[in-house]
Amino acid sequence: MYNLDGKVALVTGTGGQHGLGRAIALRLAQEGADLVLNDVIAKRLDSSEWAGLPDLRREIEALGRRVLSVVADVSNAQQVEAMVQQGLDHFGAIDILVNNAGALAGRDRVPVVELEEAEWDRIQNVNVKGAFLCSRAVARAQIRRGHGGRIINISSVSGMRGVARFAAYCASKFAVRGFTQALALELAPYQITVNAISPGLVETERLADMAAALAPEGVSAEAQRQLMLTRANESIPLGRIGQADDVARMAAFLSSSEADYLTGLSMTVAGGAYFD
Repeated sequence: MYNLDGKVALVTGTGGQHGLGRAIALRLAQEGADLVLNDVIAKRLDSSEWAGLPDLRREIEALGRRVLSVVADVSNAQQVEAMVQQGLDHFGAIDILVNNAGALAGRDRVPVVELEEAEWDRIQNVNVKGAFLCSRAVARAQIRRGHGGRIINISSVSGMRGVARFAAYCASKFAVRGFTQALALELAPYQITVNAISPGLVETERLADMAAALAPEGVSAEAQRQLMLTRANESIPLGRIGQADDVARMAAFLSSSEADYLTGLSMTVAGGAYFD
């Protein structure tokens, strides 16, 4: 276990019931951190079992941690600045930032010759611009405070190797890795570490979105999802698809004092399926 008592973490994209954001936020809370939770919507209306931010807030409060929920679009500079300021006003500091928010898979998962400019922009705006805007706002506050900090960006193994029909996504995740390295060098004098996590395929809601986007004509999204699960379980050396908790454990480590001397890295969490 890592001791994050007294730390405040801002995690973006935490509204999904089975997503990385929820798992990361819960793990950081279990380690002692107070949380600023973010998503682009306050409450999910597509599920009778999960309300999104309100439910996650209750889970974290049940762990004895303080929570602030902020609805904001990470691709909008004004909303990001307001979100960070709310976190600072409420808690006094933001020690840890996890840039987890990501654009949903959809009409971007097509060959480049069929890719619409608006879809390209949608992916880059959330995945790349969002990480930039949130990092800039939090880093400014961490520099002013003068006590160091942690910035963790969620990249992907698709930021290490190109994949057909994933050009927009791959480009965004390659960009996140480069941004991580550059920012790490800039912030090192302030003892602010910047690292990325590059998960492989993880069993979250996004897997269903991806399956729906990639399913051939005549194949249901669920059948495609099951096929992807089977292929992953067969091809990953450790014998199973990734789970959100696998990524959350890495985020907790990088947030802790155990990672004081690590910066500019991209930590692959893929069960041995990829090597950097």
